[in-house]
Amino acid sequence: QVPLVESGGGSVQAGGSLTLSCTFSGNIAKKCMGWFRQAPGEQREAVANIDGAGTKYAESVKGRFAISKDDGRNTLTLQMNNLKLEDTAMYCCAAREYWACTFSASMFKYWGQGTQVTVSS
Repeated sequence: QVPLVESGGGSVQAGGSLTLSCTFSGNIAKKCMGWFRQAPGEQREAVANIDGAGTKYAESVKGRFAISKDDGRNTLTLQMNNLKLEDTAMYCCAAREYWACTFSASMFKYWGQGTQVTVSS
């Protein structure tokens, strides 16, 4: 298994910012990676992903979140700005076995355990 470990979650007020990080094995450096989130009782939602073709974002976070990957440091990052109450969720990073990305969670093989983001008013 490929270990994925998230960090950077926490509690912030609406309008604030957080940066999430995910460290990963170099074996998946060339693969699609993404961030997903899930609130209690809600379906898992794709937030953003990145592959060799570029990045893609959910409509709800466009203009506020930015995904990036540093293969040299084996780190996936999600910069979250102007956080809203609806952003409250457990955020997980994930990786596919292939380079091309998708928003379908079922297509991702490797998952981290998640880091909690809580946004308050």
